[in-house]
Amino acid sequence: MAPRGRKRGAQQPAAADAALRGAMAHLPVDINPRPPRRNSFEVSLVKEDGSTVELWSGIGKGPPRKLKFPQPETVVEALKSNFP
Repeated sequence: MAPRGRKRGAQQPAAADAALRGAMAHLPVDINPRPPRRNSFEVSLVKEDGSTVELWSGIGKGPPRKLKFPQPETVVEALKSNFP
């Protein structure tokens, strides 16, 4: 039997990181500063005052599993909507 391919979720942190850095290069991006939730994907913005804004969460989405992971453009649009 041939080996199975990588799951979509395994690629999402790198794709989201690249998209966010491309959209706003001056913002630091941290991937998983805390242990991540299993089988889902979340993106949050931590503002200078320490408050957190959830940009995207796949916790309540799916099945199918692919709905738990956003397209990078979706995350970038959510980030841009939180800046004046």
